[in-house]
Amino acid sequence: FAYAKEGRWAAAADAFVSAARDAELARDKRAANLWTQAGNAMLATGDADKALTYFDAAMAQGVAQGLLLGELHLDRARALVVAGQTDAAEIALAEAHKLAPEDPLAWLLSATLARRLGKLERAQADIDIAARLAPHDPEVALEAGNIAASAGKYDVARRNWTQAIEIRPEGPIAKTARGHLSELDRAEAETAETAAKP
Repeated sequence: FAYAKEGRWAAAADAFVSAARDAELARDKRAANLWTQAGNAMLATGDADKALTYFDAAMAQGVAQGLLLGELHLDRARALVVAGQTDAAEIALAEAHKLAPEDPLAWLLSATLARRLGKLERAQADIDIAARLAPHDPEVALEAGNIAASAGKYDVARRNWTQAIEIRPEGPIAKTARGHLSELDRAEAETAETAAKP
């Protein structure tokens, strides 16, 4: 945990893996959680394949149930998205929704994935649920704007991106939202200029 706090994710993953193996030998039920922590640390390094190996090891313990199992499916889905395995990610997210239906992150992730795959109706339905569960989450507002823009609903997109900035004016989400708004302003100005030409 100290390594993770310092952002030394590879070292953190190694430590969690070592602890997980020791826990398995001791038949300690905490092995599943340790494998999960190892997976998340490895995912933070960008190594999705190794992260999946660790998440699968956590799943293999057979102790995660209910909400915890749902969160583990969500972790696997995150890794699968990074690995480019979108079909498997959709399946993992469906399991996460069944077991952890009140987790807004799961709905946010499935909405983002659906948008990237061009499934805009599904994306809108999922982001609506995320927004209901986390109405003050700037990342949810940002993605709601992205989905609206993908559907050509630019007024709605502008409203959502503005909301993302208002919720948390500082940080990467607000910076991204401001960038989108600037692009939208430029596009609208170009459209107006073209329309004004004889």
